[in-house]
Amino acid sequence: MQDIRETVRKNYAEKITNKVNSCCDNSQHSISKDLYLVDNLENLDLALIATSFGCGNPTALAHLNQGEVVLDLGSGAGLDVLLAAKLVGPKGKVYGLDMTDEMLLVAKENQKKANIANAEFLKGHIEDIPLPDNTVDVVISNCVINLSGNKNEVIKEAFRVLKHGGRFAVSDIVLKKPLPEKIAKDILAWAGCIAGALLEEEYKNILTAAGFVEIDIEVTRELDFTKQNFKNLIDGLSLTERTELKSSIVSAFVSGIKPC
Repeated sequence: MQDIRETVRKNYAEKITNKVNSCCDNSQHSISKDLYLVDNLENLDLALIATSFGCGNPTALAHLNQGEVVLDLGSGAGLDVLLAAKLVGPKGKVYGLDMTDEMLLVAKENQKKANIANAEFLKGHIEDIPLPDNTVDVVISNCVINLSGNKNEVIKEAFRVLKHGGRFAVSDIVLKKPLPEKIAKDILAWAGCIAGALLEEEYKNILTAAGFVEIDIEVTRELDFTKQNFKNLIDGLSLTERTELKSSIVSAFVSGIKPC
């Protein structure tokens, strides 16, 4: 897992430092294009969209309420944290957890620019969340859990920190069928949001084993790797191989509840 973690860390440190396009760059790719409405970004720097490397918009799907405590796993430049902080209001609190110093620095700068007080960015790993048991009402994440080399621990940790009745509400890349071997074995593809993704049934099984109930996986966008804007993500595959990937990789909203 350490090799995967370090590859991902270096990859995203480079992206945020050099503003390099990623598989989930909102400004370039259809994984996350148009998922954030300008109206929702009131009082936030619109440049935040360009430095969001997610595959969805969990804050639009998690139904956050005033006064709730929220944790964003892999919070990056802070877009979802700051959006969530606005939704939960001054009586609520949002934690952003990230392992990358460069991301945390940018996130804190973005928080300062937005003048948002009810958010806090923490350094740590999503497999070992630095919060006590039964701390948060909602766990969100945006295309990060699939990057972990130990997803079982991530889900267990999310369950641990949630209060009873708390909600798991994340956007992630999910597989509808197994990937070709050449992609599945490519460690660099982990940092590109693809090779680390779980099959839908695997994801449900891990959530169930951790204790979650009312589990649901809702497809929000299908990835078409025959399109030019995804070509750099799976370099080396023929058009036939790309066509065979159709309908196999999707972005999805994954949800579950910690029983009361």
